[in-house]
Amino acid sequence: MRKRFQHSRVVKSHGYWIGKWIEDGHDRSKVLGKLSKMTKSKAQEDLAKIVRPINERAADAVSPMVTMKCFIEGTYFPLFRRKWKRSTAMTTEDRIRHHIVDSFGQRELRSLKRKDLQALLESKAHLSFSTVDHLRWDLTQIFETAAAEGVIAKNPAKLLYTPRECSRSQGKAMKLEEVKKVFEVLPLRERLIVKLAVLGGMRPGEIFGLKRCHIGNSEVSVSQRVYRGDIDTPKTTKSARKVALPEGLRRDLDEWLKTSPVAGVDGWLFPSETLKSPLSKDNVWRRYIAPKLATLGLGWVNFQVMRRTHASLMRELDVDPKIVADQQGHTLDVNLNVYTQTSMESRINAVTQLESALVH
Repeated sequence: MRKRFQHSRVVKSHGYWIGKWIEDGHDRSKVLGKLSKMTKSKAQEDLAKIVRPINERAADAVSPMVTMKCFIEGTYFPLFRRKWKRSTAMTTEDRIRHHIVDSFGQRELRSLKRKDLQALLESKAHLSFSTVDHLRWDLTQIFETAAAEGVIAKNPAKLLYTPRECSRSQGKAMKLEEVKKVFEVLPLRERLIVKLAVLGGMRPGEIFGLKRCHIGNSEVSVSQRVYRGDIDTPKTTKSARKVALPEGLRRDLDEWLKTSPVAGVDGWLFPSETLKSPLSKDNVWRRYIAPKLATLGLGWVNFQVMRRTHASLMRELDVDPKIVADQQGHTLDVNLNVYTQTSMESRINAVTQLESALVH
């Protein structure tokens, strides 16, 4: 739909220059000056200043007949790229293009109803709960933005729900004995990386983003991370933190600092061969860590499992959940509901204690 720009005009009336234009569907006019004191060109210049912001708003306005694809690419993505971190932008844009634009790209945004959007989510029920739930959130935010832009009157995505048929992954965590075996089988560098994940509760991007200047006496400072080769700020505000180090991990760290390649105080803790960039997480995992875990029957373990293992084992040791949340750099709710997994042994002990209290 073509934007409506103002074709303003200047007319004479009773000895005055009068500017006339249309704004929001209504005729507008304004006295610009006396004929005796103002030339027509000056009157036109003054009128141009009046209608300029109106035309600028018209240029920015989104057509009510905009398609889903045009709205997402032209309005939604440019708006939220200013807010999203690069990692969020990459995953979110890929998800929206693949699932939402592919399905509704050529439809006018205003033509989509709640039943259409819910049907899309139902058609994705074979995917994980997390993926479909993110799609539900994407749709809600896209239409909320459209309502704010005046493209639609109300948000049809507000009452959407994630289909119960979506599979929920059962997050696994390593047991104490399995962690001990991992520590025993890995050489110093790889053992230190895994310890920072399991004992320190750190994310892989935080581990490989460490420099020598971030190492303290009994802690490391998380002030940056590495994501797909880019140096970025921590994932969230709570992610910027000091991570406590136990004595054994500190000894491994001291040994590594003495024997590893040195590139000054600002050098990477785990440098690549050139010393100018950090090691690649994927390369280290694929070449050096994963093969060792496979020999132990732990091929299912990854960095997320190790981070979950930290939370779960700390829970088994009755460590205050707030301490664990602060160590891992997230909220208490996320620590308890996302990362912490309770063992069957701990549950049996709990119900046994309950039974004992009732019987005795």
